[in-house]
Amino acid sequence: MIPAKARQTVSDQDAEAFYLPRGESVFLSTRHTAGPWTTEAQHLGPPSALLVRALEQIDADRETQLARVTVEILGPVPIDELTVRAELVRPGRSVELLNAEMSAGGRVVATASGWRIAKADSTPVEAGQADPLPTWDGIEPMGRPEGWCPGYIDAMEWRPVHGGLHVPGPSTAWVRQRIPLVDGEKPSGMQRLFTVADSGNGLSNRLNPSRWWFINTDLTVHIQREPVGEWIGLDANTTIGPSGIGTASSVLHDADGQVAIGAQALMVRPR
Repeated sequence: MIPAKARQTVSDQDAEAFYLPRGESVFLSTRHTAGPWTTEAQHLGPPSALLVRALEQIDADRETQLARVTVEILGPVPIDELTVRAELVRPGRSVELLNAEMSAGGRVVATASGWRIAKADSTPVEAGQADPLPTWDGIEPMGRPEGWCPGYIDAMEWRPVHGGLHVPGPSTAWVRQRIPLVDGEKPSGMQRLFTVADSGNGLSNRLNPSRWWFINTDLTVHIQREPVGEWIGLDANTTIGPSGIGTASSVLHDADGQVAIGAQALMVRPR
């Protein structure tokens, strides 16, 4: 039997997607999923989106929308073969609870829970959205900062409105996938949203990543509406407390305005 890493290297050497489908619920991770800390583990953007894809595929008998998704990170997600399964945990007429699970090598590495709500017309009482972001047109793309590993960052196009991956502190950027989530598929708006949402702590980092860890343990996104188009705007800020714990918070946009609010708990440690 060919070892998993050998299979992965041969299979994805020319792949232009984050994942290659390998049968029902099984996906082969490609090099594009690698995170900024190490080439051996994934950035949690693509796994989060893959979990959301599974939640989206749970049948509904009415028009619904995911209102909140929480991704729990149970350990590093290896760049290897992944199995993703989802189920309806609590059915309901108006509100339903969904759950998805991602495993690698027989070990669960991440889960996602999501509240799905039946749609209704609240257009007359819309309120509270953040101001729309300036457009991405005319903004020069930014590259991967020195010392950050290739993979996910290179698979995304980054256009900073202010700040950036290489600038400490609060930052705002438009971000677009250069490649599909799953080979042969066009990603949904929700999948695009979650591919970007986990980047809040990276975009608004306040610490030198060569000297500090600021790794998130989870990701929670509250969604007001499904985004439209390829570009996701990420307006992010990181707060660091005195006890090795921080929080990255973000407002997520599409071209028409705010679509969601995200938050991540951070473990802050010297490297």
